[in-house]
Amino acid sequence: MFTIDLSIKNTAFPISVQRKSAEDAEAVYQLILAAMRSGNPDIVELKCEGKTEKKVAVRASEISGVQVSQKDGAASGSGKPPGFAAFTAAE
Repeated sequence: MFTIDLSIKNTAFPISVQRKSAEDAEAVYQLILAAMRSGNPDIVELKCEGKTEKKVAVRASEISGVQVSQKDGAASGSGKPPGFAAFTAAE
């Protein structure tokens, strides 16, 4: 299973959808990249293959990043799922 995480401007948590194959995940990734590059505030609608009842719609102009990762037990040695991280300066 592949997870596509969308980082949304001014939002702390990513939006995620899943695809069963690498080809489908790459197609969604390319769709999101094209929407981000267009600069238009078009709506991007996605459905999740892992949880079929899950749907999401977001303005392409609000997407600040996209990441594809394989949901796999060996994907992360730290025990944390892959995703976006925010780093802040130490005080």
